[in-house]
Amino acid sequence: VVPGETALAFYKAKNPTDKPVIGISTYNVVPFEAGQYFNKIQCFCFEEQRLNPQEEVDMPVFFYIDPEFAEDPKMAKVDLITLSYTFFEAKEGQHLPLPGYQ
Repeated sequence: VVPGETALAFYKAKNPTDKPVIGISTYNVVPFEAGQYFNKIQCFCFEEQRLNPQEEVDMPVFFYIDPEFAEDPKMAKVDLITLSYTFFEAKEGQHLPLPGYQ
């Protein structure tokens, strides 16, 4: 992604349970210092999401990296920014299984 230009990315989410799940996502940017330059224009994380049983969906994020990123000497050696999401249940009484745990 070129700083200043918009980009669109998709994240895949799947509800592996037999019940609907309503949740919200939080994001993380690594390296931490680059987070101030990451700007979301439109994101699935702005609202609760409902995933029906066994449903798999692509969730879009429309974003850009502030052009000032390229001018910041602290970012001179940063050539990779990682954006990740964690999905949390937003409604009581519903439990997501943790991957790899019984």
